[in-house]
Amino acid sequence: MKTITLNKPGEFEVNETEKPLENLQSGEALVRVHRVGICGTDLHAYIGKQPFFTYPRILGHELGVEVIEVAGDVDNVAVGDKCSVEPYFNKTEDHAVERGFTNCGENISVFGVHEDGGMREYFKIPSQYLHRSKKLSYDQLALVETLSIGCHAVNRAKVTSEDTVVVIGAGPIGMGACQFAMAAGAKTVMMDINQERLNFCNKNIKVDGTVEVHQEVSETEKRIRAQFNGNLPTVVIDATGNKHSMANTLQYTASAGRIVFVGLFPGDFSFHDPYFHKKELTIMASRNSLPADFDQIIDMIENNQIDTTPWITHKVLFTDIANHFDSWLKPETGVIKAMLTLS
Repeated sequence: MKTITLNKPGEFEVNETEKPLENLQSGEALVRVHRVGICGTDLHAYIGKQPFFTYPRILGHELGVEVIEVAGDVDNVAVGDKCSVEPYFNKTEDHAVERGFTNCGENISVFGVHEDGGMREYFKIPSQYLHRSKKLSYDQLALVETLSIGCHAVNRAKVTSEDTVVVIGAGPIGMGACQFAMAAGAKTVMMDINQERLNFCNKNIKVDGTVEVHQEVSETEKRIRAQFNGNLPTVVIDATGNKHSMANTLQYTASAGRIVFVGLFPGDFSFHDPYFHKKELTIMASRNSLPADFDQIIDMIENNQIDTTPWITHKVLFTDIANHFDSWLKPETGVIKAMLTLS
């Protein structure tokens, strides 16, 4: 079978490997890959800036797959099912996992990041990580993991129709967070430094408003207040992974509000403690997502509550990845979500 390996930063190799037909264990499924979404993690790995990453590695964790075979006691999927893949594997039943937090176990292994992923024609996987749909296309199923990151952040903040929300960072994660905040009934505004991205969100995501970040924090705050009748939002979700943006969220959030950091900054950052205490803010991290998030998203897409139409802006053949990856790193390419096709 054809397999794509990232041997080192900037070097993909397409090669032939053995199809995993042997030793399918009880509870496992053999799946055929139809779609692979490209995300920020893949791009960071390609340029050599992904934390906790080793080479060589088979990337790919945003997947639309078909069940080819199952072994033993499997009742959640059957041969022929179309599925999304939940890529957060836990090697131990540690305290977090026992409490249901499978997204942040002490010994978590993310498929396509910490271990070889789905940029290959077939792979074996415990069936518990497959989420099937009888309605969704492979394109839509490959988008579920992307959407789940923003969905989990919104669920962490417990957003309701009583809230007002600012999402910072108009990339795929921020766009997803906007969609789920709006679906919860909250007035939701996207904020970014890139006006073209904001225009895209206005046109395609149909956010309730946008704010272009100003170099002066006080001016940005004024622009935010203008969106909410002079008030600040009750929830701010930062999807930038930028330490300056993350620190500024305390100024942008209403008293008794909630801040969720879904973007990862690989280092230390500080914030102005008087804002934290004066406003009695709650600050949360959001990592990965939960099985229930996958089920929620599939149900919402099936019932037309979430529109995936605008997401896929670039689509190429699986084996042609090396000819396109460099261009996807350039903002002028306009990539929101690139998708590899195997069928």
